[in-house]
Amino acid sequence: MIRNLILNYKFNEKPYLHKTFVEFCYKFQKEYLKKEYYDIIIPVPISRKRLKQRGYNQSYLIAKELAKMLNIELDNRILQKTKNNSAQSVLNKIEREHNVNNVYKLFNNKNIIGKRILLVDDIYTTGSTVNECSKILKMAKVERVDVLTLAKD
Repeated sequence: MIRNLILNYKFNEKPYLHKTFVEFCYKFQKEYLKKEYYDIIIPVPISRKRLKQRGYNQSYLIAKELAKMLNIELDNRILQKTKNNSAQSVLNKIEREHNVNNVYKLFNNKNIIGKRILLVDDIYTTGSTVNECSKILKMAKVERVDVLTLAKD
């Protein structure tokens, strides 16, 4: 049932489901989701083309609601996706790892030096996307990157 909700959220124009997911995450992870643990919440970005097709970035909606709930800064401009690569969902593990190479870039990284980052994505499958984003954030000398996803597939 949860898998169907996430797929509807992501692919069937149901952006309003983000509030349900955030409430669920907070209810079951509130000992880890505390204002004092993080300085900035950053959503995994999607390409402009995908944003135009879908109409919203599902990870951004979750991150925005979570930032509001926890009163933590949200910044969706630091990490950006600069290439419209193939959708990860249609690739195998090895293809996924190569597919995310050099597609994310940092902008204005001075704001995150020494900060504790909560990186938000929707689904963790092989970890290729969040690993690539985390690697880029760590190169910017952040103190720590933690990852929150709705589910592991």
